[in-house]
Amino acid sequence: MSKNVIEIDGIEKRYQVGTQVVHALRGVTTSIERGDYVAIMGPSGSGKSTLMNIIGALDTPSSGMYMLNGTDVSHMHDDKLAEIRNREIGFVFQTFNLLPRYSALENVILPLVYGGVPKLERIERGEKVLRNVGLENRMTHKPNELSGGQRQRVAVARALVNNPSIILADEPTGNLDSKTSVDIMRLFGEIHAAGNTIILVTHEEDIARHAHRIIRLRDGVIESDERNSNVAKLN
Repeated sequence: MSKNVIEIDGIEKRYQVGTQVVHALRGVTTSIERGDYVAIMGPSGSGKSTLMNIIGALDTPSSGMYMLNGTDVSHMHDDKLAEIRNREIGFVFQTFNLLPRYSALENVILPLVYGGVPKLERIERGEKVLRNVGLENRMTHKPNELSGGQRQRVAVARALVNNPSIILADEPTGNLDSKTSVDIMRLFGEIHAAGNTIILVTHEEDIARHAHRIIRLRDGVIESDERNSNVAKLN
C-alpha cells in the first residue's frame, strides 16, 4: 500500500464563462501522505475551493491525474464518483448540512444507509462515533435542539462513520464562535492523533496553524507547501 493517500499530477481546471476561458487550476502537482494533517489556504479566487472539489470527488479535472487511495478518479462518471465519495471521503462543511427532521444518530448513519450496511450495524457504528465526539447524551436530539458546536460534532461523527481514507473539512469553524471553534479544532486534533488523514480548507490563519502542513494557493498554482513547525497547542 502506498504511503500516499492522495497523488495529484498536473491538475488543470478550466471553466467557460461566456466567451472567456477561466483557468481555476494551472498544473497543480502534490501528494498527501496517509495520516497527515494538511491545511489548504488561499485568497478568494486562488483555486482552493476548486482543488477541494476535485480532492472530494465532487468535480473532475479538465486534465491531469488524481489518484485517491490507489484509484484513478480523474475522469470517473458521476455514479462512480458518488460511490467513491461515500466510501473514501468524510465531509465536514461550514453549514453542517444536517437534515432537520432527522435525529443526530439518523444524520450520522446516512452514509451507511447509502452504502447498504445492515441496520443493526449502522446503529452500532453511529452510536460509537457519537460517543467518540462527546454526544452520547444527544443521539435522539434533532439539529434545532443542538448548539452550533454540537451540530458540527454531529457532522464530524457522520464524516467518521464510514472509516474514510480522508476527512475533508471546508471552513469547519466558519459558523462558530471562537470558544466553540477551539473545541472543534481540539476534536480534529484528537481525530488526527487516532491516525486519520485530515485536509482542512480555510482562509483563517489561526485555524490553519492546527495543521502539520500548510499548502498555499494563488492564481491556480501552489505558491508554497511547507511543514508547520509551530502547530497550535490546545490544553
